[in-house]
Amino acid sequence: MKKLFKILALLLLLIISVLIATPFFLESKIETIVQNYADNNLNADLSFDDISLSLIKSFPNAEIHVEALKIINRAPFKDEIFATAKDLSFKMPIKELLNSSEEPLTVNEIIAEELLLTLKTNANGTNNYDLLLNKESAPREDSSKSNSFSFNIENYEVNNSAFTYINEENNTKVYLSEFNHKGNGIFSDDQSELDTQTNSRISISSDSTDYLSNNTIKLDALIDVDLDQNTYTFKDNKALINALPLEFEGYLKLVENGEEFDIKFKNPESSFKDFLAIIPSEYSKNINEVSTTGNFTVNGRIKGLLSEETIPTFDIQISSKDASFKYPSLSKAVKNIKIDAKIKNSTGLIKDTYVDINQLDFKIDDDTFKSEAHIKDLDKNIKVNANLDGVLNLANITKAYPLELKNQLTGVLKGKLNTSFDMDAIEKNDYKRIKNNGSVSVLNFVFSSKDIVNPIQINKATLDFKPGLVSLNSFNAITGTSDFSANGNITNLLGFLLSDKKLQGNFNVNSSYFVIADFMVEDDTGSETSNKSTSDVGSLKIPDFLDCTIKANAKTVVYDNLSLKNVKGEVRIQNQNAKLVNMTSDLFNGQLAVSGNISTKEKQPDFDMKLGMQDFDISKSFEDLKLLETLAPIAKVLKGKLNASIDVNGLLDGNFSPDLKTIAGNAEAEVLTTKINTNESAILNGINQNLNFINLNDLNLKDFKTTLSFKDGNVLMQPFTIKYKDIPIEIKGSHSFDNVMDYDAVFQVPAKYLGSDVNRLIGQINDNEVNNISVPVTAKINGTFSQPQITTDLSKSITNLSQQLIEIQKQKLINSGTDKFNDIVGGLLGGKRDTTKTKSQEDNIKKDVGSVLDNLLKGKKASASKKQKDSTKTN
Repeated sequence: MKKLFKILALLLLLIISVLIATPFFLESKIETIVQNYADNNLNADLSFDDISLSLIKSFPNAEIHVEALKIINRAPFKDEIFATAKDLSFKMPIKELLNSSEEPLTVNEIIAEELLLTLKTNANGTNNYDLLLNKESAPREDSSKSNSFSFNIENYEVNNSAFTYINEENNTKVYLSEFNHKGNGIFSDDQSELDTQTNSRISISSDSTDYLSNNTIKLDALIDVDLDQNTYTFKDNKALINALPLEFEGYLKLVENGEEFDIKFKNPESSFKDFLAIIPSEYSKNINEVSTTGNFTVNGRIKGLLSEETIPTFDIQISSKDASFKYPSLSKAVKNIKIDAKIKNSTGLIKDTYVDINQLDFKIDDDTFKSEAHIKDLDKNIKVNANLDGVLNLANITKAYPLELKNQLTGVLKGKLNTSFDMDAIEKNDYKRIKNNGSVSVLNFVFSSKDIVNPIQINKATLDFKPGLVSLNSFNAITGTSDFSANGNITNLLGFLLSDKKLQGNFNVNSSYFVIADFMVEDDTGSETSNKSTSDVGSLKIPDFLDCTIKANAKTVVYDNLSLKNVKGEVRIQNQNAKLVNMTSDLFNGQLAVSGNISTKEKQPDFDMKLGMQDFDISKSFEDLKLLETLAPIAKVLKGKLNASIDVNGLLDGNFSPDLKTIAGNAEAEVLTTKINTNESAILNGINQNLNFINLNDLNLKDFKTTLSFKDGNVLMQPFTIKYKDIPIEIKGSHSFDNVMDYDAVFQVPAKYLGSDVNRLIGQINDNEVNNISVPVTAKINGTFSQPQITTDLSKSITNLSQQLIEIQKQKLINSGTDKFNDIVGGLLGGKRDTTKTKSQEDNIKKDVGSVLDNLLKGKKASASKKQKDSTKTN
């Protein structure tokens, strides 16, 4: 006996050793079988990371695992992934492994983990799931290898998977996520029974319409399988769509040209709570706690052939009478609910499908809402005829139904409307085929959102609907401190609501007080002086859906620190661009005219404007308008009026103000001034101190005009001339937006302004020509406007004047003779001279004259220098 146990132990050890060692020898064989099966049966590329075989874990069966399986389509879906699976396992009797590589393996169980499958039909009707090779065209010698697997499945599972179906022909999409499915049965017998359980979430959309959105479905189906007749009969079947229970029976048969259906279904309980169960759970919340009255029934039948040309006929009816529901945590109930709807197709052609919502009524408090709609021609050009009639207090919606609105709504909506249209008419804006009749009004509507600074309160709005036109008869609203009213016409409201059309119309907008900041997003990073701005450069956008013309009339518009009065003009909005036409406003005791464009299409908005300024108060406008202050900072010391035209373009910053670093353009200005405050300007004060023969407080700017251009942060001033008494002053140069200056001011100074000594000399020369002599004095102005650096060329000017006077005197001596020369020179030098003086004596005369003038002008210069130093100390 002891020996027998030893023998049994050795045999067991041997068997275990064989079970452990065998997979290492058979895995390559299985890999060859899998690859051969794919090569000979699939019109696709199959790959995997690894194939493993286990004999112990599933003994007495063998278990094969294929890891990281991937199937990639070939043309016309080249390189698109058809399917991936994290793990695909097969179970089979161990004896199957002893077959030759040409013999098929019989599989009893398949389990797929994290299978991702994409089924696609392109616009040409080609399917990516037509993966099987055409057997007629396959080589004869490969036919023996085409059946490397046979299936005698007793159990299968698909766990934690997802499926996608996309049909580009009719723009239909179906998504199954969190998909878990399993079944038990035997497929190999001609007559078998399959028991299945399915849980998943499903979304279905067609032509941008969502029919199911992440709804939960559950299906427990017992199916009789007749493989000989390709018929699958459903019996004892229960399904849940969200929490709506359905029972169904019938069959599905695979025929040569499609699938044949005959299935009936209904909800078994007929409670109105079943209707709430259709609504996704995230919206319906805890429906088990809801108290309901009344019934709700769904029943229907689907029968016929699903093929490339036809669909099964169907007749689905939904009804409810005198129903109600109330959530225990909410104060309002929805009562008198009546539903009568039908979805039907009696021909098997998609075009003959229609939806009749004959009645959909309900009541909240004393507000009753009634509606009906009829929809047909669903395959191509959908036609709709609908009637809406009732009152809806928006505040009661969240009091009767647990909606979690992002933005709180209040107000009363009243309407009576009939609409009839087809989608083709909407796409083509064929207003003759769009028939709207009725009216809608809104009272005390309040809308608040995190995207706006203040709630918008619409006190009253009324709309009249006519064929092809919606008239906005009245619109009165307030937000923050702003008020505005409007009227006008909308030409394609349905195109905007039901399609991707832009909202087209013409509106008149009026306001007594309009604050731009009331419509902008608060920005915590904004400056202290502007606490309401866009959150970033690209946050404030002109809505892309607007295609309209607005005629504006506002008594006061507040923009940043500006208060514009009597604003009038037209704004044309299209493609995120606002074109301003003939905009006018009272500003700075004058008038402003604006035309041009603002575009928010790019990340940072840009603008291109023409500004006309008439009779602007100079000091006020240059103090409050950053643009004017940048172009001509010195002008703010002027008292009087300004006329100017400015062409300017550039980018806008986060506050929708011009980004000065980006602007370019040109300007023309005319100054009508009455007074200059030189003490308020470091530049003018410095010139006065350097040139004491001038007082710029008395500068004559009558009919003064100038032209300048600006680009890349610099302002170039075209040369212009102004007058101080009879002294012309030519000014030219440039400055940067950082106020760094490079200017020249050339004073043509008559000699008589250079002091009493010079006037005495000129008088002794006694010549009218001398009285007309002027000396150019150039003042170079550098530094900044607040700390200017001013230098003059007085020395050079003195030399030039000396030479002119000596030359004049010399010519007079030559013309008058020696005696006259002696008389004049003697007079100049204060005594008589001998008429026989030499050439060196004449040179001494020149030296004496020059010395007198030089000393005279140096004294002026020294006096000016001293004043400048004193001024610097004061600053």
